[in-house]
Amino acid sequence: MSLLSEYTKKEQLLKQLSEELKALQNDQRLQSEIEFKTKLETLMNEYGKKAKDVLELLSPSDSSNASNVSTASRRRKRKLKIYKNPKTGEVIETRGGNHKVLKSWKDEHGADTVEGWVVREED
Repeated sequence: MSLLSEYTKKEQLLKQLSEELKALQNDQRLQSEIEFKTKLETLMNEYGKKAKDVLELLSPSDSSNASNVSTASRRRKRKLKIYKNPKTGEVIETRGGNHKVLKSWKDEHGADTVEGWVVREED
């Protein structure tokens, strides 16, 4: 692509974006949203509140329920499994199956056999 064609393309894009921006600036819904935002920020500054405080006040559920929802949406922590190789006496503690030595054991002895080597599981 030549430099001149790239320049004209960017110029057309700039013209299109400026027209869209003018249309947005004349939109009454945008004006009311901007007005609401400035009034809300003024009110928050007047009372020394942050956005988090306002959201907490306006949320329909209590804050303890909100914290439970946030922890429930995260992935559950895996259990710690402790394996002991009966042949070598080597012990491995892991929370996932991506452990280098554990993988080598499973390749060598089979996954079912190695799962039988679990000494205990912890949360």
